[in-house]
Amino acid sequence: MNPLEHLERRLGYSFNDQGLLTRALTHRSQGAKNYERLEFLGDALLGVVIAETLYKKFETANEGQLSRLRSSIVRKETLARVARALNLGEHLLLGPGELKSGGFNRDSILSDVLEAIIGGIYLEVGHDVAAARIADWFATELASLSLSQTQKDPKTRLQEYLQARALAPPEYKVINVEGKSHDQIFTVQCCGSELPPDLIGEGASRKIAEQNAATAALKILQLD
Repeated sequence: MNPLEHLERRLGYSFNDQGLLTRALTHRSQGAKNYERLEFLGDALLGVVIAETLYKKFETANEGQLSRLRSSIVRKETLARVARALNLGEHLLLGPGELKSGGFNRDSILSDVLEAIIGGIYLEVGHDVAAARIADWFATELASLSLSQTQKDPKTRLQEYLQARALAPPEYKVINVEGKSHDQIFTVQCCGSELPPDLIGEGASRKIAEQNAATAALKILQLD
């Protein structure tokens, strides 16, 4: 059994056109025939399928709650987690530079490839089969969702709290970055005139670190 057949077993789908799967696995650093167009298609379909699933699952949720739930699923970090569960990193076709820098484990590439595979399945057999594969791959993520997760993110909540009191919005400063380019830890400080100076957050991306710093601020303000 060749490596792609092992992958197809994990995907639960066998491509009629193996070239389509190969393209879905090919990063632009490897050549002009890469996954970017397929990713565009898969991204659009993934958003529709997840939106429809959430609409049916949470019958009492309003538009804002549904939007936040969808964002928690279709974000880069969640897609990369699903991609790792499918071991997509083992099959990526990367140029020498990306290979050397650990591109096979980078969230942005893994999430893009997952969307490209969705796009490839859609091109071969249409919406229903692609939607079924999405439902299967994201089953664990979808099952863990609840409406309690739909409150606004920490940065938004902190900014709204300060604005309601006519205070300046907080600033976020990166004070340290550690690790190699594909495995970094960011440390961010949340600063504001009404906030203590030692509000720190860490995370695998600047965005995550900022959210964690905002969470620390909310706890100090006894809002979390």
